[in-house]
Amino acid sequence: MDYNFEVDTMAVGKRLKRKDADTKVTGEAPYAYDLSFADEHYLKVIRSPFAHAKILKIKIDYKELESLNVTAGTANDIPEKGKNVLHVIHDDWPLLAEKVTRHVGEPVVILVGPSLVSVEEASNYVSVEYKELPAVFDPVEAKDHPSIHIFEENNVCSYWQQKNGDIEKGFSDSDIIIENEYRTPAQEHAYIETQGCIAVPEGHDSITVYGSMQCPFYVQRCIAEVLGLDWSKVNIIQTTTGGAFGGKEDVPNQIGSLAAFGAWLVRRPVKYLLTREEDIETTSKRHPAVIRYKTGITKKGELKAIKVEVFLNTGAYATLAPAVLYRAAMHAAGPYKCKNVDVQAYAVTTNLVPFGAFRGFGAPQVLFPVEEQMDRAAESINMDPSDFREMHILKVGDTMTFGQILDQSVGLEETLSKAREESEWYKKRKPTPTMKEVLNDQKKGIYRRKGLGISTIFYGCFLGAAGKIMSRSGAYIQVEPDGSVRFAVGTTEMGQGMITVLSQIVAEELGIEYERVHMTPVDTSRVPDSGPTVASRATIMSGRALQDACEKLRVLIYDKVAIKYKVKATDLRIKDFKIWDQNNLTALLSVTDAIKLVYQERGQIAVAGWDIAPSTHYDNEKGQGDAYSAYAWCTNIVEVEVDSQIGTVDVLNIWAAHDVGKAINPQTLEGQIEGGSLQGLGYGRYEEIIFTPEGRVLSNNLGTYLIPTTKETPNIHSIIVEDPWTEGPYGAKGIGEQPLMGIAPALTNAIANAIGIRLNAIPATPERVWAAIQDKIKEEKA
Repeated sequence: MDYNFEVDTMAVGKRLKRKDADTKVTGEAPYAYDLSFADEHYLKVIRSPFAHAKILKIKIDYKELESLNVTAGTANDIPEKGKNVLHVIHDDWPLLAEKVTRHVGEPVVILVGPSLVSVEEASNYVSVEYKELPAVFDPVEAKDHPSIHIFEENNVCSYWQQKNGDIEKGFSDSDIIIENEYRTPAQEHAYIETQGCIAVPEGHDSITVYGSMQCPFYVQRCIAEVLGLDWSKVNIIQTTTGGAFGGKEDVPNQIGSLAAFGAWLVRRPVKYLLTREEDIETTSKRHPAVIRYKTGITKKGELKAIKVEVFLNTGAYATLAPAVLYRAAMHAAGPYKCKNVDVQAYAVTTNLVPFGAFRGFGAPQVLFPVEEQMDRAAESINMDPSDFREMHILKVGDTMTFGQILDQSVGLEETLSKAREESEWYKKRKPTPTMKEVLNDQKKGIYRRKGLGISTIFYGCFLGAAGKIMSRSGAYIQVEPDGSVRFAVGTTEMGQGMITVLSQIVAEELGIEYERVHMTPVDTSRVPDSGPTVASRATIMSGRALQDACEKLRVLIYDKVAIKYKVKATDLRIKDFKIWDQNNLTALLSVTDAIKLVYQERGQIAVAGWDIAPSTHYDNEKGQGDAYSAYAWCTNIVEVEVDSQIGTVDVLNIWAAHDVGKAINPQTLEGQIEGGSLQGLGYGRYEEIIFTPEGRVLSNNLGTYLIPTTKETPNIHSIIVEDPWTEGPYGAKGIGEQPLMGIAPALTNAIANAIGIRLNAIPATPERVWAAIQDKIKEEKA
């Protein structure tokens, strides 16, 4: 039958209050720390003090531990049917080091006892004898290292490439070549709630784990494999999660498995909550990277060739590096037209803490050099950098550097136009000064100069061809006798506003008041595996699955209404929270009453929805393919004021124009733009994990690891562009990742415009800016 599923906008596009606002503001939301269980025990981890070492002997005084009622666990105590492996992509990451430790802080022994005091005291009765081995920390040095082999022979755990045209001819046809090496730092997630899980044994062969996490089904698999249980015997419940930003994608595999292993040993609930110091020292960060970039242009500004080498530092284990590297490789040429491209990207293991997912997922590392190179290319021919970008940005009908043809939803040109207009780019941006002009100003007592910088970026939405095996999503919807609705998905809320946006989609689809739609807590025994909550995919993938379920539910409701009112089901539609007969333009009953009717008629009141992402394919041997099914686009403009005497930088304004397809909730979307822009400012201006020469994290708390505070927050101007994607719910695309990604290069380009220096590394600390000024003075004197 041909049912009419058109609905008028009742919830989508509205600035509706967040579903979780009240409980979080009042403190009622239950985080992992707030949960407690009878006879719960606590866990402490004994960790390696060395970056690379052989474990010669583990000595445990079991008599002293018994007196403290503390139990110890090593790799040898993992159940016989279990595996000492934390699966992510490769199976190279052990739960507990067995023969070799590969980074400072790697877990070797766990202690489980009735109090934190008891396990702390018990640690005095455990000692590990090591033989220290040579270590390597730089990815360029580690690749093909002659003697230190962390991952296979060459330490390369993943490789991706882009190949297009004739790169050598492209450079030979160029009049100007710009070539530089760039470095980006490890960035700490600095979520407000640290990592933590509580494991509760349920009988002799099952376990439930509560925790702060993004991907409960990842954790379910890991714990099942570590303990040797059927997956159906492992239940994971996501607690209210106080921020994640990618840091709670892969790490909860380890945290949850350690807690579950401890609970399995003592047959008691085990709580494992990390301190801030332990969290920063031992959990994943954004991958540091070294990027070698070569750009060829003509005197007229034609972009002729782009050659890139990416060395991603994965740390000691691969974790998510192959997926992160894929995204880095796909974004390494930027959102520009260029016929001759060669990108070679390597994920290289070193003896640092394993790095993992972080908002942007490999793209921020490469977009910094992309956008620096574009500015330098424009500078070399004395062209406005925004005009230079406008010559080359992608539009509908263009072919991307990896061969994908863009057939719709390419709003980059509009974001550029609106960002320039709102920032008054042409009016406010002044010519870049020479260092002689800067020094002359200093002689006059003028030290502070303003500048504007720009970046135009893109983001491949969802998992793309490299992750398409997980590009599926499920949803359940159930209507209740009072006319309210509950739904369940396997993607998670971690502060980004997913519950709110998905509730709006369900309300819109069913014609129910937004206030009467509620999401079931994420529990692997009650919700479908909807793939990971990453890559800006929750709104789209779970939204599409919910639309599928709602469509089925509407059929069931329409059929019951049609029988009662003796009308055709195909003539019914939803408008103004009522079901109307379109034939005579009559409102038959409210949707709430229609749901009650279904109950009275003993109709089906629950349905399941399912969705898989549109097809993608990438041929890595050829370096070509359809990398992602949709793209979001963005222009950032940053205004700074730089003190040329001491190198300090004040950020005054950020204009962030984003093509999101459709803003389901403009208010939450603006929150994403503002929060992401500030986090991107931290990446470009403040944040850097400092390691000692021995590979230990030195900046291990929020006193030594600096992030922007309210005081440093500039005026952030959110500009929403809607160029709909036909496959997305109401035209929506992703928004979670891209607000961070282009801020750092827009910042460094603004610094360059203010005082005429260029930075090849971030963050743009006062020390780094001051050093660049001194180098520029020496260069101009020479």
